[in-house]
Amino acid sequence: MRTLVTFSFILFSVFSVQAQTADSVATDSLAFDTQYLENVVISSTRADDDVPTTYTEVKKEELDKLNLGQDLPILLDQQPSVVTTSDAGAGIGYTGMRLRGSDQSRINVTINGIPYNDAESQGVFWVNLPDIASSINSVQIQRGVGTSTNGAAAFGGTISIETSAPSKDAFGEVSGSYGSFNSYKTNLLFGTGLIKNRFAFQGRVSKIGSDGYIDRASSDLISYMAAGAYYGKKDILRFQAFGGKEMTYQSWNGVDEATLATDRTFNSAGTEKPGEPYDTEVDNYRQDHYQLIYSRELSTKFYQNIALHYTRGRGYFEQYKSDEDFADYGLDNVTISNDTITSTDLIRRRWLDNYFYGATYSLNMETKKIGLTIGGGWNQYLGEHFGEIIWAEYSPNSEYEQRYYQNRGIKNDLNIYTKLSWRPIDRLNLFVDLQYRNVTHVLGGLDSDRRFISLDKSFNFFNPKAGLSYNIKTSGKLYAFFGIGHREPTRGDFIDALAGAEPKPERMYNLELGYSYSHAMFQLNANYYLMYYKDQLVLTGELNDVGSPVRTNVDQSYRTGIELMVNVTPIDQVSFNLNATYSINRIKQFNEVLYQYDADYNFEGAVVQSDSNTPISFSPDWILGASFAYRPIKGLELEMYNKFVGKQYLDNTGSNDRKLKPYNVANFRVSYTFKLAFMKEISLSVLVNNLFNTKYESNGYTFSELYSNGTPNPDRGDYNYYYPQAGINALGSIKLRF
Repeated sequence: MRTLVTFSFILFSVFSVQAQTADSVATDSLAFDTQYLENVVISSTRADDDVPTTYTEVKKEELDKLNLGQDLPILLDQQPSVVTTSDAGAGIGYTGMRLRGSDQSRINVTINGIPYNDAESQGVFWVNLPDIASSINSVQIQRGVGTSTNGAAAFGGTISIETSAPSKDAFGEVSGSYGSFNSYKTNLLFGTGLIKNRFAFQGRVSKIGSDGYIDRASSDLISYMAAGAYYGKKDILRFQAFGGKEMTYQSWNGVDEATLATDRTFNSAGTEKPGEPYDTEVDNYRQDHYQLIYSRELSTKFYQNIALHYTRGRGYFEQYKSDEDFADYGLDNVTISNDTITSTDLIRRRWLDNYFYGATYSLNMETKKIGLTIGGGWNQYLGEHFGEIIWAEYSPNSEYEQRYYQNRGIKNDLNIYTKLSWRPIDRLNLFVDLQYRNVTHVLGGLDSDRRFISLDKSFNFFNPKAGLSYNIKTSGKLYAFFGIGHREPTRGDFIDALAGAEPKPERMYNLELGYSYSHAMFQLNANYYLMYYKDQLVLTGELNDVGSPVRTNVDQSYRTGIELMVNVTPIDQVSFNLNATYSINRIKQFNEVLYQYDADYNFEGAVVQSDSNTPISFSPDWILGASFAYRPIKGLELEMYNKFVGKQYLDNTGSNDRKLKPYNVANFRVSYTFKLAFMKEISLSVLVNNLFNTKYESNGYTFSELYSNGTPNPDRGDYNYYYPQAGINALGSIKLRF
């Protein structure tokens, strides 16, 4: 179960408000202004037009067009430099994304300014937030190191999610969708509107299911969101609870290269059981979030903000394992008559039971020429990992739910930051962002392989950033940005490291140079970026025993490229969008570790092969996205999407024997929205994915072995595994709004 949780208390900067008088308490001009609340909890973690960094905004309306049940990464697939993948192949269940070639453990994600990345793995598990897209007001994607934010540093980018604020108007909404692979989504949304000019409440419940494209890769997902708010003359208090319960059949093993040619949907999970595959080889997890947010205007120039949040997660993944040695579980051999039995079939569950708590604060000042934010935070993670045996064919000295390993982790995260935006003259803005961050990570106990693990590490990071932007009166805006970011290794980096090779923290130097131009019919954004790394932790292409990628430090590496975004709207009925990324991603010197085995497959050691200027794994040179929309009559929209992703390597050797082939995928959407006398809105939608039935794989992993004499092993050799994506498939939906 590649899942952890967060439990935290956070105080942070949230909004910028207009001064109000007692006379402005009328419903139509009360502090309850939707735009007023939309800035709550996110201003200190987001960029705006005065911040000289590279970002894009995705509004609720854009998400709603595609939100027929697939996970949020799939809905963001058309954004610049984004590549997405789905373990089950149909966009529901375990899904992921990369940004500028960086995986999710290097993308900082916040929800209302509160960190969502798992504290230990730094990963992002969207499966724990099914249908979160139905409760989102906007998403900002910063590329590169970005501005200071809560949680771990961004080494590929930042995704800032702002959930929907309670509406001032009462409403009800019911929607349902159904499509290929028995995929469906049903949800109910409601809002009370403003009550007595002071209170508002809003909620959502959702149910999503799918059989998946891959065999048995089913998903059974439930989620909810509830929000209430109080609006004063100069303050806002908002409580929000959201979460999800997921049960997904495991599909993270991938398909080996030989089987891929004959059976693209093959799933090895559960097949260790004799006869039919084990029917509950599942990932079963629940995660609940609670946020309490308070914001107050101290004067016309100063704003103070505070928020508390708590997240609780618990669950397990279950596996049927055959012929497992008793010794690997701390059990005694079994003697029957004169026979000694040393192994058994068994069923095990591997649990996670975690919390993450803390506090942050911020104070904002805004004048005509100066914007200043001073903030900071402290968080602590508490987590427990343990394994249980719930059944064994032979059971010598074990009991039901006996734990065969258990370890605990504690992680503290302290940060303080200052952001200053200064406009010394018209059209020129200078920006400085300074952050200090201290991280301590302690863990100990028996790991899943019954190896004793121990860690007690502390890291101190200083992350300075600065830039400037200049508005050209008739020709757009120029900006330049330079920042330094540091990031600590994850729990897995320490546990999976080879003996004597302790992982190091990473450092990134990020340069962004950009130009933007906006006209009623034409918008252009272009930027150059350089991300230079010291001791970058790169993916080796392998997975560990819980399906997470294994990483290793490389001394020097870089990503550099050009990103282009164009939007053309020649007439109201037609619009065209294009984004293109060309990048060069290289490791100056990569040392590949190759494992040696004897003829009986006993491990004997490893050798290192070194190469220079090799491409970074999972980092395509080209990423292209395009869409064309046509609106022939009011309410009717037809849109074609296209995505091209260039060749990607499964490891860092640049070997063409270990790669993902380039692919080009087209999707088509048609929707029609209209009104009836008794209903505010009815919307009908059909989404056809992979319109031309392209066969492609969006993710994979690899490992290599040698004979004990150091020569390649022709029988074992390179092992490549892939994640095939579904061919042509469709979803249809109906939405009723009252």
